[in-house]
Amino acid sequence: MENEIKVTCKDGVVKAELTGRLDAISAPALQNALKEVMDQPINDLVFYVKDLEYISSAGLRVIIFTKQKLGVDSKIYFIGAQETVLEVIKMSGLDNFIIIQDAY
Repeated sequence: MENEIKVTCKDGVVKAELTGRLDAISAPALQNALKEVMDQPINDLVFYVKDLEYISSAGLRVIIFTKQKLGVDSKIYFIGAQETVLEVIKMSGLDNFIIIQDAY
């Protein structure tokens, strides 16, 4: 599956649709796309990840960096994550602040 990253922002909600792999090669593209919308007030950051097959430590760093920039009042969601991606999120402890759901 081809890697694809699409980030949009509307009414305080950032939607990031991720396909394929979020690894050392694709993570910088996600980080750059998120930086472009960070100057707006953001309440929720929603990752649509049903087609994300793999996430590496580089991908996790982007999520952690983004959470630090957003602050404590913003919420991060992972929507439709596959079991392999959920395992990495849980093993890394990011499920302490990432809300994991089937739908947003």
